[in-house]
Amino acid sequence: MKVLYVASEAVPFAKTGGLADVAGSLPQALQQEGIDVRVILPKFGKIDASYRNAMKHVYDGEIPVAWRMKYVGLDQYEWNGITYYFVDNQEYFDREGFYGYDDDAERFSFFCRAVLNLLPAMDFWPDVIHTNDWHTGLVNVFLKLEHGGDRRYRDIRTLYTIHNLKYQGVFPKEIMNDVLGLDWKYFNNGDLEFYDAVNFMKGGIVYADYISTVSRTYAQEIQYEYFGEHLDGLLRSRQDTLFGIVNGIDYSVYDPATDKNLFETYDVDSRDRKADNKTELQNLLGLPSNRRIPLVAVVSRLVPNKGLDLIVRMMDEILQHENIQFVLLGTGDNVYEEWFRGLAWRFPTKVSANICFSNELAQRIYAAADIFLMPSDYEPCGIGQLIAMRYGAVPVVRETGGLKDTVQQYDKYTNTGNGFVFSNYNAHEMMYALKRALSAYENFAEWQHIVENAMRSDFSWKKSAGEYKALYKRLLSE
Repeated sequence: MKVLYVASEAVPFAKTGGLADVAGSLPQALQQEGIDVRVILPKFGKIDASYRNAMKHVYDGEIPVAWRMKYVGLDQYEWNGITYYFVDNQEYFDREGFYGYDDDAERFSFFCRAVLNLLPAMDFWPDVIHTNDWHTGLVNVFLKLEHGGDRRYRDIRTLYTIHNLKYQGVFPKEIMNDVLGLDWKYFNNGDLEFYDAVNFMKGGIVYADYISTVSRTYAQEIQYEYFGEHLDGLLRSRQDTLFGIVNGIDYSVYDPATDKNLFETYDVDSRDRKADNKTELQNLLGLPSNRRIPLVAVVSRLVPNKGLDLIVRMMDEILQHENIQFVLLGTGDNVYEEWFRGLAWRFPTKVSANICFSNELAQRIYAAADIFLMPSDYEPCGIGQLIAMRYGAVPVVRETGGLKDTVQQYDKYTNTGNGFVFSNYNAHEMMYALKRALSAYENFAEWQHIVENAMRSDFSWKKSAGEYKALYKRLLSE
């Protein structure tokens, strides 16, 4: 089976969010399942020179952008046993950032068309093209509308993964002619039209053979108005071809037994050494050193959907009445950044607010924390809770999206479950869930059961890759 994985970013070449982690790890797991998988990305100017200089240039040519022709190049590079292709056009991709430009519609429609037009130059003809998020949605559109007369293309099946429905790639309708070069009938019939604009993600959904999201619960949630971002009706109409597969994490990267960022390495059988990481982090951050005080952590983008309003509402009260320490790491909206700085000022012996991003500090916090707080309003999958459990930090989460699929409420009578959950987006419910976790922490034997359950939970990519393989096979059999 041959799969071409199409993404706008992938570790280690380009990263702005979780998509890059998925695109960097999932193809390797798919290869271990016996799939011949290749990845294709834009050749961004910000890709490190060590990679750019090692790429092999394999093709020069031109492709149409509506009524004009534009240069396109193709480079090739092998990393960790996977072949990566890079679509080259300096005008579009050699910039300071990856996204957020006035001509993003032109840049990524060019990329989508190039993916298909460059197939003959790749010496690789896929059975399945696996596209991801709005940046690649038009691959599905162009495949059907521009290559339907070619048998080689007609046999290709498409899987379109929605990583976050909120970001859809919506642009003025005038791009239909001048950028996309598509007939207005595909706007007028609703395939691409979205509130009198063009929606790349909607096109990706309409023209995909199968659609997937990054957790089973999120696949259900986005069919409802609250989570559906005005596409819930379309997604309900595609429910028979809509699937949810939970993301994994790379266990070779996120491993407390080998993580060089940690003060002290450990595994599930030597988890008593985890407390050494707590005392070292307390010293580093200027908090009183105490192995027994419960350390509650948040590692997150500081944006509304992460449930920060619930924390803002309750954390002063929690800190006044509970003997805990609270450590935060993240950047985002200024109002949250300032509030957490103020919290640290009000509780200098209990709170450390680190308004920055540091991968090293993030890993140290996961290893030091007893409790990981993630009260999201919505969460397609979530990666923080998966890393936290791998490092033995017990998650307290809201029951939504991937959080619901990966964190199960601990039951002290059966010693099952790996965390603490609450149902409604409500500050007091979050506080009560946190208090349940703090109460369990006071019982050493019980807490050790919970930590062991969390650390033994399997969120490696192997399981997810097996589900994707089965989905590809089902797609090809229809």
